[in-house]
Amino acid sequence: MRVIAGTAKGRALKAVPGTNTRPTTDKVKEAIFSMIGPYFDGGRVLDLFAGTGGLGIEALSRGADRAVFVDLEGASIEVIKHNIQAAGLAASSEIYRNEATRAVKALEKRGIAFRIVFLDPPYRMKEMDNLMQELAQRKLLEPSAVIVVEHDAAHSYPEELPGYDQIKRTQYGDTAVTIYRYRPEFESGSPVQMEE
Repeated sequence: MRVIAGTAKGRALKAVPGTNTRPTTDKVKEAIFSMIGPYFDGGRVLDLFAGTGGLGIEALSRGADRAVFVDLEGASIEVIKHNIQAAGLAASSEIYRNEATRAVKALEKRGIAFRIVFLDPPYRMKEMDNLMQELAQRKLLEPSAVIVVEHDAAHSYPEELPGYDQIKRTQYGDTAVTIYRYRPEFESGSPVQMEE
């Protein structure tokens, strides 16, 4: 595993020991960033089931301002710390050991909003649509924020969710990636025209 593009291009990333964490392959990571935009002009990133931190690190390397990494496993937290240091991105990173929904509640208190959210939970967890609703209700998303859900290809997330447009679903072997854009104007029932 490595950083594919940007300021930390080519830096090697450590994997989490054992079989509990399934890191996003470089091929899938490259596909994700070609879909959501190869480079970013600032913005905050939330990597909520961070694992190795690979997705958030890639976003920082490609121009995001700041990333918050959250994982429940102590082994993952140690690997994320190592990988952020190796990529030279510690100054723009925050790392928290927490369960996802508790982390979301804690982040709400800080009043910050994210431009990109990565949700790459263990495949047994299939409630990312509920978590997306929580992110919206707690005002943790910028208008037009992009949410990337990596999941088991056997599972499908709904095409229509209140406040969200599904903009892409692709499959790579047993992994699927579903991408949503946050459209808060659709929650109120009064669509507002937004530029792409």
